[in-house]
Amino acid sequence: MSIRTYIRLFTHTLLMPVLESGEETTLVGGQAVMEGVMMRAPHSYCVAVRKKNGEIVTQEQPLPKMSELYKIFKYPIFRGMGTLYQAMKLGMQALKFSGDVGMQDIQEAEAREGKAKATQGNRKPDSKGLPGWALAVNLALSLGMFIFMYKFIPLFLATRLKMVYPVFEGRIAFNLADGVIRLLIFLVFMYVLSLLKDIRRVFEFHGAEHRVVFNFESGQQVTVANAQRFTTFHPRCGTSFLFVVIIVSIVFYTFIPFDGFLAKLVSRIVLLPLIAGVSYELIRFAAKRRGGVLASITAPGLWLQRITTKPPADDQTAVAIRALEGAMALEESQGGQLVIA
Repeated sequence: MSIRTYIRLFTHTLLMPVLESGEETTLVGGQAVMEGVMMRAPHSYCVAVRKKNGEIVTQEQPLPKMSELYKIFKYPIFRGMGTLYQAMKLGMQALKFSGDVGMQDIQEAEAREGKAKATQGNRKPDSKGLPGWALAVNLALSLGMFIFMYKFIPLFLATRLKMVYPVFEGRIAFNLADGVIRLLIFLVFMYVLSLLKDIRRVFEFHGAEHRVVFNFESGQQVTVANAQRFTTFHPRCGTSFLFVVIIVSIVFYTFIPFDGFLAKLVSRIVLLPLIAGVSYELIRFAAKRRGGVLASITAPGLWLQRITTKPPADDQTAVAIRALEGAMALEESQGGQLVIA
């Protein structure tokens, strides 16, 4: 596996919470992957990836809901935890498939140039394209980077700020500063990544996923021409979710009774599943009452999508449509029925 391929995999894993829609409903949702899109229906998903030769390869599998597998995930807070866990797990599977396709393209290019002894032809990449150790190391590093960037650094800087300016000694002021720093880190990180050519293509596929979902939800025939007329900003995007998590975490951290740096850091890590579960419920509630006060909480997430989504080309939108068609076909074969909520 080349260094560039691993770096792309690592960056995509860091971006996964931003690129995916972790909604367990009757609606469709999806996620951008390397040179493709994953679309999910209530009980199935399909990943579609375009190879360098223009061919679109897919992977479809059934997808039982967490709430159907374990009753505890039917209840508020827990259903958010379960749904987000499944979304991350599914996201890694989809990312692995897209990575396998990318590796196959590299191997085929080497074969054509005479640098390899054999070519894999046009067959789909097998599930062992990316070694297991690479995925495990990648996930561990991504989690470590997430904790370092969004937990350690904001807490460290807020602590230093408190030492210089006594006004931040109060818990409310301290955690507001911590939250603002976390948000700034997120914005700067997303903006810098958006300047990279590879990541910009990912954000274009992200935009294609949103447009195709909007096209489906409108009830119109899903075509490239129809999808391209819709916006790339979708309220169920992971970008919106992460913004709500940052806001909710400020409230939670204000009630943490610890004063030591290490105790605060550990509590922030331990409380992450609970904060995610509460944030999921707020977004779910706001989605049903789009004119209410809580709906305004998700609005900045739509603004942030100006960074994390870009207008897609027609061929990218076609990949998203192929992923949706695959998920829909598998859903129908299992007797499922999609309802526009």
